[in-house]
Amino acid sequence: MEFPNLKSLNHNLQLLIEKNLWAKVLLALLLGVIAGVILSPEIGWFKTATSHTIGNWLSLPGKLFLKLVQMIMIPLIFTSIISGIISNTGEELKKMGFRVLIYFVATTTISIVVGVALALFFKPGKYIFAKGNFKLPDNAASDMSTQESAFTDIPNAIAELLPENPLEAMVTGEMLSVVIFTIIIGISITQLSEQTKTMVNKFLHATQQICMNIVKWAMLLVPIAVFGLIAQISSSIGFDSLKGIGFYIFVVLLGLVILLIIYLLMVFFLGRYNPFKFLKSITDVQLLAFSTTSSAAVMPLTMKTAEEKLGVSPRVSNFLVPIGATINMDGTAIYQCISTLFIAQAYGLEISIANIVLIMVTIVAASIGTPSIPGGGVVVLASVLQSVGIPTEGIVIIIGVERILGMFRTTINVTGDLVACMVFNRFK
Repeated sequence: MEFPNLKSLNHNLQLLIEKNLWAKVLLALLLGVIAGVILSPEIGWFKTATSHTIGNWLSLPGKLFLKLVQMIMIPLIFTSIISGIISNTGEELKKMGFRVLIYFVATTTISIVVGVALALFFKPGKYIFAKGNFKLPDNAASDMSTQESAFTDIPNAIAELLPENPLEAMVTGEMLSVVIFTIIIGISITQLSEQTKTMVNKFLHATQQICMNIVKWAMLLVPIAVFGLIAQISSSIGFDSLKGIGFYIFVVLLGLVILLIIYLLMVFFLGRYNPFKFLKSITDVQLLAFSTTSSAAVMPLTMKTAEEKLGVSPRVSNFLVPIGATINMDGTAIYQCISTLFIAQAYGLEISIANIVLIMVTIVAASIGTPSIPGGGVVVLASVLQSVGIPTEGIVIIIGVERILGMFRTTINVTGDLVACMVFNRFK
C-alpha cells in the first residue's frame, strides 16, 4: 500500500528547504536548541567539561562563518558607501546625507523613549532588589556625584570620531570612524574628473563583486553555523538563571515588539508599502540576523534583499545599509536603556529626571557607536553605566541572557535598516 500524501509532504518539504534559506535556518535553530538541551550539564547526560568541549566544536562552523564575513566587511562598507555617494549628484547627496542623520537620530530617540517608559512602568529591577542579592559598592556614591562629567567628555568623543590613522581604525574595528573616513573619501572623489571617477567606479564595482563571491561561499555554511551556535548557547545557559530574570527579558522583548510595530507603521505610511509583504520579503535576513547576532554579518544579504525583493534603488541601499549597520542601532538602544534602568533598580538607586535625561543622551551617542558584532552591546552598556554613575558590576545580572537578547535586538536593528531603505527610496 502506497502513501502518496506522505511522499508528497516529504517532496514539498525538500523543495521548501532547498529553495528557502529561512527554512534551513529555522530547522537549524530547532535542532540546535534540541542538541543544546541534550548537551546541557543540567540534564545530567554530559559532564560540564564534556559539554563545553562538544559545544566549542559545534560552534566552529559558526565562528568560521562570522570570521569569513567580517573579513570582507570593511572592504564592502568602503566600496558600498563610496559607490552610493558617487552615484548621487551633489544636491541629492547633501539632501540625503542630512536627512539620513536626522532620521537615524529621530528613530534612536523614539526607541529610547519607549525603553524608558517601559522600564519606569514595569520596574523589572525591583524584583531583584527585593531579594537583596545586590548591594551598592562603596564607591558608588562618589560615582553618582561625578556623573555630570559625561557632558564634558562629549566634545572629546566627537573629535575622536575622526581617525588619525584610518588603517588603525580598520584593524581595531572602530566602525564609526571607518564610516566617517569613507564618507570623506567618497565626497572627495565626487570632485574628480569624470574619467577618473569612472576608473574609480570600475575598481569599486570589481571589489564589490569579489566580496559578494566570498559572501556566497559563506552562505553555504549558514545552516550548519546556526545549528552549532545555537547548540552551544543552549547548552551553556542555565535554566535557573533564565527564570530569575524572566521579567526583565519580557520587558526588553516587549520594547522590541513595540519598535517593530512602529517600523511597520512607517513602512505603510512613509514607504507606501504593504507591511505584511515587507515582513515576508525580509524573513531570510531577519532569521540570519537572529542566529548570528551581527548586523554586519548579514549586511550583504540585507543589501541584496533591499534591491531584489523590495525594489530599493542600488544607490540608496549602497549608501544606507553600510551606514545603518554601523549607526542605526534602535534595538540596541532599547536594550541599553532598559538594561541601564534595570541594573539601577536592582541596586535600589533612585533615578531622578535629570539622570534619566543624561542616560537618554548618553545612550543616543553610545548606540550610534555600538560595534555591529556579537557582544558589542555589552561593551557599550558598560560605558553607559559608568558614564551615569551606575556600578558596572551590575552587568553580571544580565550577562547570562545577553546573547539571547542580542539575537532579538539584532533582528530589529537589521529590520530598521531595511525600513530606512524603504522610506528613503520613496523620497529619494
